[in-house]
Amino acid sequence: MSSPETSLPPNLARIVEKFKRRSDPKKRYEQLLWYAKKLEAMPEESKVEENKVKGCVSQVYITADFQDGKIWYKGDSDAQLVKGLVALLIEGLNGLTPNEIIEVTPDFIEETGLNVSLTPSRANGFYNIFQMMKKKALAFQLGTSA
Repeated sequence: MSSPETSLPPNLARIVEKFKRRSDPKKRYEQLLWYAKKLEAMPEESKVEENKVKGCVSQVYITADFQDGKIWYKGDSDAQLVKGLVALLIEGLNGLTPNEIIEVTPDFIEETGLNVSLTPSRANGFYNIFQMMKKKALAFQLGTSA
């Protein structure tokens, strides 16, 4: 049985499955808020312009560290649902190699069902956050600073 999530990294595939089990949009939002609550705090000194995600209505920051060939993200947002999206992406992508991250496509959000629940600005924000994380992964892959 072949399905799109088989190409997802294991953590991200697990997250997608959790959301797929929630058919009620309200339950999906509750799941996102749960992710937001468990997101590790981001140091205030990391909340600088170069870490700010462009094109988001809310304030969103993403940092990436490269250790032992793997990327570790941190992030934050001033909006709880967006913070949940940040946390979902961080949990799903942390500990992967730059190449593994670059190969992930954003269409997994459709499998979660969140895309139909998100406002256009939040959906756009999700893609901008995801693209920034991929850009940082590409910078590490190319050996330039993220």
